[in-house]
Amino acid sequence: MITTPLTAAFLQGAAEVETTARGLRPHRLPAWVRTQFPDPQLLMTQGQPAGVRLTMSTAARTIHLVAHPSRVAYRGVDRPRGSIDLVADGDVVASDLLDGGDVVEVDLQTGVPDFRAGPAHTAVFSGLPAGDKLIEIWLPHNESLELIELRTDEPVRPVDPTRPVWVNHGSSISHGSNASTPTQIWPAVAARLGGVELRNLGFGGSALVDPFLARVIRDAPADLISVKLGINVVNLDSMRLRSFVPAVHGFLDTIRDGHPTAPLVLISPIFCGIHEDTPGPGAFDPDSLGTGQVRFIATGRSEDQQQGRLTLRVIREALASLVDRRADDPNLHYLDGTTLYGVGDTAEHPLSDALHPDTATHRLIGERFAAYAFAQAGPFGDSLRLAG
Repeated sequence: MITTPLTAAFLQGAAEVETTARGLRPHRLPAWVRTQFPDPQLLMTQGQPAGVRLTMSTAARTIHLVAHPSRVAYRGVDRPRGSIDLVADGDVVASDLLDGGDVVEVDLQTGVPDFRAGPAHTAVFSGLPAGDKLIEIWLPHNESLELIELRTDEPVRPVDPTRPVWVNHGSSISHGSNASTPTQIWPAVAARLGGVELRNLGFGGSALVDPFLARVIRDAPADLISVKLGINVVNLDSMRLRSFVPAVHGFLDTIRDGHPTAPLVLISPIFCGIHEDTPGPGAFDPDSLGTGQVRFIATGRSEDQQQGRLTLRVIREALASLVDRRADDPNLHYLDGTTLYGVGDTAEHPLSDALHPDTATHRLIGERFAAYAFAQAGPFGDSLRLAG
């Protein structure tokens, strides 16, 4: 087997790559953001490499990737481990379930964490298609990891992407919560169907119209952009209608400073019954603790909307009106999130924790977004034709 030193040249979809004592740790946000706002939730989620992949050209039929995972678990809650997926010439051909690594287990009732160290994990992929091929190794969306060693039976070479770059920002749903593997989160599904390179800026619990995220998007290479806002603002009860609307205007203005004409889709929240007409904050349902399946509830009161507290229905109306008022931007588009997942989908695709879609629902959302955005007449259609 050939051991190839891992370098940042192999990684796509990351903002930066940190060299650690073990190897390489990809970050989805640059160091200046992590320094400026070291929020524990944001630091944890940006360190989970959703959408990040190793990309290489090789004739190898056997690939071993050694990595050291780190994860957060919750006592009494059944949370599946992360996976590493292998894509060959655009087809998902294998998935490897992580084991080992470090874990911080949190007691939801007391908040007390318990750290346990574990060994590195070796992902083994064998029987790959013969001949030269483009290999993408998609890293887990729900665990952070350090890349230690790459071993193959044939040489590998890093590959520079040539396809248009799509930058998507959103909440835990864009991050991939409750999807089984990294290629099955909805942005990965849509990117594969659209034939584009994904930069995933979905961060669980952290799509809060933060100005620094707008600056990150402004400064990122991007041919196509989508921004999915609303659910976390309601979850955290972090804004009122009066502050939310101008904050979104400012967010879009900052993006436009760097990408004045790029197609930009503003997406409102998908259907979520607990917050449609009830403000946040959201919370764990105490009756579900210890059952193995935590559920979420809304703790606000519907009548509080009269004081400007936000619900998903209010946010959708506000975002649609906001885009109408920016009619001088012909490349700005509004997408109602309920066209991706609406009340009519809940019977066949229920949100098991009342907040996050499962793998099949991620696929549904990804397929619907791709059919909308990447269609010939869709907001991304013209850019793809020009790139082709």
